[in-house]
Amino acid sequence: MAEQVETKEHISSSPRGLKRWGGLAFFLFVIGFTVWLVSATKDWMIDANRLPLSNLVIQGQLHYLTKDDVMQSILQLHHLGSFMTQDVNSIQASVEALPWVAQAAVRKQWPNTIKVFIVENQPVAEWDGTYLVNRSGLVFKAPAFQVAKLGLTNLIGPKGSSEEVLTGLKEMRPVLKEAGFGIASLSFNERRAWHVVLTNGIRLELGHEARMQRIKRFIEIYPELLKQDKPIDYVDLRYDTGAAVGWKIKPEYDKHAPDKK
Repeated sequence: MAEQVETKEHISSSPRGLKRWGGLAFFLFVIGFTVWLVSATKDWMIDANRLPLSNLVIQGQLHYLTKDDVMQSILQLHHLGSFMTQDVNSIQASVEALPWVAQAAVRKQWPNTIKVFIVENQPVAEWDGTYLVNRSGLVFKAPAFQVAKLGLTNLIGPKGSSEEVLTGLKEMRPVLKEAGFGIASLSFNERRAWHVVLTNGIRLELGHEARMQRIKRFIEIYPELLKQDKPIDYVDLRYDTGAAVGWKIKPEYDKHAPDKK
């Protein structure tokens, strides 16, 4: 009877296999740690309690705005994030929406500060007695009554014509001022005709062309008009030569009215 011999094979882990499994485990650990680190860092960055925006610095020469105006415009944003996540562009847009702000620059300063530098609009005229015009001839919607004490000229014109009307004012004002006249209002209509109301109440009709020549003609004939010893209502200069003059009608004296003491 043949003897059956059972052979057992012992399988042992080789050093190469252990090294391979160890490298894979380390790689997976690094990946997992990196994911955890990124997630933890992100949570830390967006946590407003860790890096709150707690300090606001407002810079620039403010004559009409107040710091409280600027602060309230920022607080009206739907959400203020942490120092790391807050978008300064949204703050800048909110501040520049204020009528008196011509330009704003916003930047962060570590660890909790937002700095806002503001350039205000400088009013040089009123627009239709309601809003204001800045030095560039742009209308900004700050109420005209806020600067009533400045005695600004009131400009009137079609939508989008503020720059052109301001240019006309800059041309006419020095010439009239030298002759002793001030401009209370200057209007420019759809037909491109110019109308000037002087501070003494006289209205000048200049038409749509040769406005400076007609202004100078008025200055030349004004002494002759004064000799008439009548209050002037308007002077129509829309002629090649000369002018048409409208006189104010003096109210008749009512002898039956009681005397005012």
